[in-house]
Amino acid sequence: MSAFVGFLWRHAVIGLAGLGLTPAFAANMACDPIKVEMTKARKQAYGSLVVSAMNNKIKPAQVKFSTIMESGNWSAVYVSTPISDDGMMFFQTVNGKKQFRDVWGGYAEPSEKPELIAWAKKLGAPEILARCFAETVTSDE
Repeated sequence: MSAFVGFLWRHAVIGLAGLGLTPAFAANMACDPIKVEMTKARKQAYGSLVVSAMNNKIKPAQVKFSTIMESGNWSAVYVSTPISDDGMMFFQTVNGKKQFRDVWGGYAEPSEKPELIAWAKKLGAPEILARCFAETVTSDE
């Protein structure tokens, strides 16, 4: 990082803090273009997708959503169910139909973001979705 870029970054962080905005908040703002409103219709559609991807059957109404992100033909939903740990489930739309690709679950430290991004991109997820996934699962919020 050049000295000038470092100078700008420090002042941007100080400026954000002065406004009551933290770096984590600023990073989450970068995800805004792909976070979508959790409407009743989306929750029902993704609830059915989540249930169909699980071995143990539950009702779609038992799936709770923290985040729904969509980018191009890809989407990711951060879910919790009564029978599993919280996880981020990835879906790809193929021929107009969303298909389950993989799930990430567990705990991650902010220092693990590069590995999380690489994992999501290896699935085929777009860069912005991979980055927002990593930000979401490592945030303290």
